[in-house]
Amino acid sequence: MRRSAPLLALLALSPAPVLAQAADPALEPVRALDAGLLAIMKAGGGAGQAGRARMIAPVVDRVFDLGLMTRLSVGPAWTTFSPADQKALVAAFRAMTVAQYAHNFDGFSGESFTLAPQVETRGLDKLVRTTLNVPGQAGEQLNYRLRADGGQWKVIDVYYRNAISQLATRRADFAGVVGKGGAPALIQHLNRLAANPK
Repeated sequence: MRRSAPLLALLALSPAPVLAQAADPALEPVRALDAGLLAIMKAGGGAGQAGRARMIAPVVDRVFDLGLMTRLSVGPAWTTFSPADQKALVAAFRAMTVAQYAHNFDGFSGESFTLAPQVETRGLDKLVRTTLNVPGQAGEQLNYRLRADGGQWKVIDVYYRNAISQLATRRADFAGVVGKGGAPALIQHLNRLAANPK
């Protein structure tokens, strides 16, 4: 891509802000996720659901704070669960997350992701905005809330269409299941979602 002389001059005069934005560590996990999703989309039907799940699973493990996401999705009831149930819930939550990504990103028609370079700070968290570009259609907003875990930024929530919190949606869904059958019922619910992703 060619750049105009005025733009090059401007970049030369102000390298620090450009480098500061490009180097924000919260961008890297989202870049990794975008690359992983494009890879399974391109693998498509040839890889099958199981093949795409195997491809995206290590990306999910690296990018998401699955333990915190599970705990936040469960809410206050989490503290009443045994350590064994908590561990099983995180495993089931992971399986559901992997299966849903493998199911929902199952084909490629020229899609791409645009990552906004500006990262918003919200208290302890950061917000990274992306757009899934689909040829011939309006872009789909996929924004990510990240929190530092041991020095590494990890996703703890996903916002669809710039407003719908996946965490809030899951908390509402899980509350009824937990109310009826506690941790065992929620583990079964998550395993069913993993087996039949939507």
